[in-house]
Amino acid sequence: MNKYDSIVVGGGVSGLLSALVLSKSGKNVLVLEKNNVLGNNCNSYDVDGYQVDTGPHAITQLRRGGPLTYLMNNYFDYIPAFVDYGNYFIRTEKGLRDVPTTLAGYLTLDILPGKDRLKIARALTKMVLLRRMGKDLSKISVYECLPWDILSSDTAEFVDTFCYFLSGKSMRETSVQRMFVGGAFVEENLRDDIKEKGWHHNLHDVVGKVNIGRLLKNKKVSYDQYYPRDGLKAIVNAVLFSLPETVEIKTNAAVEDIITEDSTATGVSTGEGSYYADKIIYSAFVKDIPEYIRDLPAQYVSQLKMIKQSRTLTIWLGIDEKFGEFNYMGGEVWFRKKAFWAMPISNYNNNFAPEDKKLVGFMFNIDESTDYESEKHDAYETILRVYPGIERFIDMTHYQATTPEKAAVAINGFISDTETPIKNLYVVGTDADNRSMGITRAAYSVVKLIKVLRREGYIVN
Repeated sequence: MNKYDSIVVGGGVSGLLSALVLSKSGKNVLVLEKNNVLGNNCNSYDVDGYQVDTGPHAITQLRRGGPLTYLMNNYFDYIPAFVDYGNYFIRTEKGLRDVPTTLAGYLTLDILPGKDRLKIARALTKMVLLRRMGKDLSKISVYECLPWDILSSDTAEFVDTFCYFLSGKSMRETSVQRMFVGGAFVEENLRDDIKEKGWHHNLHDVVGKVNIGRLLKNKKVSYDQYYPRDGLKAIVNAVLFSLPETVEIKTNAAVEDIITEDSTATGVSTGEGSYYADKIIYSAFVKDIPEYIRDLPAQYVSQLKMIKQSRTLTIWLGIDEKFGEFNYMGGEVWFRKKAFWAMPISNYNNNFAPEDKKLVGFMFNIDESTDYESEKHDAYETILRVYPGIERFIDMTHYQATTPEKAAVAINGFISDTETPIKNLYVVGTDADNRSMGITRAAYSVVKLIKVLRREGYIVN
């Protein structure tokens, strides 16, 4: 068979979620994945008796009705179990400190100079008030908001670190809006995506509202973040379990061309042959679309060239549990020289590590212009420096290099629309929506796809 209702290019989480939505809407679907495994950045695998994920993750917006919750409630036959993520900490030479989420928190953050804390608190208050008054902060960089001529290098490293982990870029390219969302001062949800059809499904009726009361009244943020109890592969496995028989999946099937006629997508070609469909859902890197379609509009090609990406290195360490620095639920950030985010995932499920061991992931943003082996060496040495004596407890070391988001949410970057200039060709993934991060961001893009296809009358549920 080479004719389908829909073809999904890419078997990552956004592609699989798209296939699930389409098939549950009565379509027969072909999924083409160039690798021999599905899931891509949403996966888990075994290394010397440890179950590692493809990088540390926190799944956001589950409790308050985010996009993954919506998709699970409406399309999954089986919903995986999730564990509360826990807390965020800052690692210092003296131990762990809570990440500040209120003015009082910033004012008492004694790892930074007192005058810097006051300047940050003032800038934060000013920006929240401007946002409350309707000011668009999406094009104002974090760097622009602070008086860097009088702030210390420690503060610069601190701010830069959190910008990198929230947007993939430095404070010069990270917007204030992105920092507010990442800090939970601004809430995101699905209302604008689904209100046309009255899809409420336990969603809060708020869109981008600033939680100024929490900031000023010293109310601590309660992060709506979770971790899949059985690892990232549990999410992919739940999707695969829920797929009807009308879905066909081909792995090791690299797409060579997207077939078009009169600026309309009609199919794809692979090394094994050509396949045709009414709709093509593209979930690979949108920046690569010009490799598959030669006659794209010049303006669209120029926009795709504006996409910015970041590269991360994750070092997974198996550690004897006698090393007691990771006895917490959540994640920690080290911000001084070679910043990283660490997450002891075996605390969510001790089956991720052998008995009496722990599994901890350390994620670094790395410079793609620097030699990869040099980056690995510097990152590993940073871990040894931050945790004196840890080398005596290390049982396993595993390295991963990934592109965590297909498009960084950066000022002057580009995020694709769901619809493309080619009729019947649609884009999903972390380069087709700028809300949240990771799996949640991918799910947002799939909900946008649902909205578009419903409007066109292609799907009705």
